[in-house]
Amino acid sequence: KIIMKKILSILSIFILISSTQSCSNNDEDYIMEPQTILNIIDESMNYTFLAYSLKETNLADVLDGADKYTLMAPSNMAFREFLMQNGFNSIDEVPKNLLKQILLNHVMPGVLEYRDIETGYYKSAATSEASLTPLSIYIKQVNMRVTINGESRITQGNVRANNGIIHAVSSVIPLPSLVTFVTADANLSNLTAALTRKDLSVDFVTTLSSKNGMSSAPFTVFAPTDQAFVDLLAELGLNQLSDISEPTLKATLNHHLIEDTNALSTDLSDNLQLNTLGGPITANITGGATITDGNNRISKIIAVDIQATNGVIHVIDKVILPN
Repeated sequence: KIIMKKILSILSIFILISSTQSCSNNDEDYIMEPQTILNIIDESMNYTFLAYSLKETNLADVLDGADKYTLMAPSNMAFREFLMQNGFNSIDEVPKNLLKQILLNHVMPGVLEYRDIETGYYKSAATSEASLTPLSIYIKQVNMRVTINGESRITQGNVRANNGIIHAVSSVIPLPSLVTFVTADANLSNLTAALTRKDLSVDFVTTLSSKNGMSSAPFTVFAPTDQAFVDLLAELGLNQLSDISEPTLKATLNHHLIEDTNALSTDLSDNLQLNTLGGPITANITGGATITDGNNRISKIIAVDIQATNGVIHVIDKVILPN
């Protein structure tokens, strides 16, 4: 009996081992079906608001297809914050066209890996009413900390799908106005300081925040870099921005704004007169795009077509001065 029990015990262990190995082999042979961006969003309880929004705006098929995209994905918490801040009780209360553009503002064509993100302007899949061209999106990367349009932050990167990649973001990315880009871009901090100087008799921030079709929007903005303002102070023999008188500063800023116009780089030509709020300036494109002011000072256009919802920005390397 003792021998029989040992034999039965050995047989039981053998069967158990064989069974375990069989299961292990089955696991190794099992291959998960590749997942699309939409599959991943649909299966995550953290993105139920996003999944519902994509379906309601007929964008689900876009993220379920073969074309590759980068999706900045707001969580349920981010959507709840967005709804509360904008006075909506539910996703269904957000106008469909607005919701669609907000969602498209989180989508970029192609695959952008987290490690490849660099500070600069990119194009989103959203469209500006001011030009019917893609909206720009400003991404800032400092020590691998990434912010988008100055407000939203990537909290988790590189969730890979077979048709792109997902980066989780801390909040819904706002549709960008001209002010969004001026304040978000660290290279335009002196322009921000100039536009927001408390003694100005004109509220430039409110004006440049105007929705397209209202208060003379859209605008074309020629935005001097921080170095352009440093060079201006040296040119004028001044120490700081506050040394420029209010009338002079206002007239100077007016020379950088064109109202009721979204002038893209393709609209510029040689000897083209542009009527700014402060007076005429002249554009040229031969040998590189430039702006000449009434003092024959030439500003090079070093970045073009930064498209907002209510206008476009071209970055220049010298401040335009009034006569």
